[in-house]
Amino acid sequence: MRKINEIFYSLQGEGYHTGTPAVFIRFSGCNLKCPFCDTQHEDGILMSDEDIVTEVSKYTAATVILTGGEPSLWIDHEFVDCLHRAGKYVCIETNGTRPLPDNIDWVTCSPKQGAKLEITRMDEVKVVYEGQDITVYEQLPARHFFLQPCSCSNTAETVDCVMKHPKWRLSLQTHKLIDIR
Repeated sequence: MRKINEIFYSLQGEGYHTGTPAVFIRFSGCNLKCPFCDTQHEDGILMSDEDIVTEVSKYTAATVILTGGEPSLWIDHEFVDCLHRAGKYVCIETNGTRPLPDNIDWVTCSPKQGAKLEITRMDEVKVVYEGQDITVYEQLPARHFFLQPCSCSNTAETVDCVMKHPKWRLSLQTHKLIDIR
């Protein structure tokens, strides 16, 4: 059983897959308590893998995004295989502080200041910018680097930082800008 906060269908609003239709599986709970977190994620219901796949299969999108909270608290190789058998492309958004199953298709790591990373594979790094030194993240083994304003509140400062550090690309929370989930 896995504790699910919600399952919903929308467009990915951030990072590399921005604009892609996706089914979001939001897991409950997180091992970090970031002050800028915009997600209420403690509540949830326990669901079986079969029930989750049934719910996800109601939507036409091939992409499934495991998010939270922190999804690594609840997932394993078997769960990802269940989604693959249902024909889904499995992405995860993680803080990177816990090991992940090796069969996830796309890993988005959103590292937090002072938190020790436990993953070595990441396709993209997405950092919420609050004025911190981003060069500490530039050695991470990712192909894509995104810097994101904190709740759309410091966009000009984030743009300036990206202009000074061209390894990074700007990621806006487009779902908030166009008022969708």
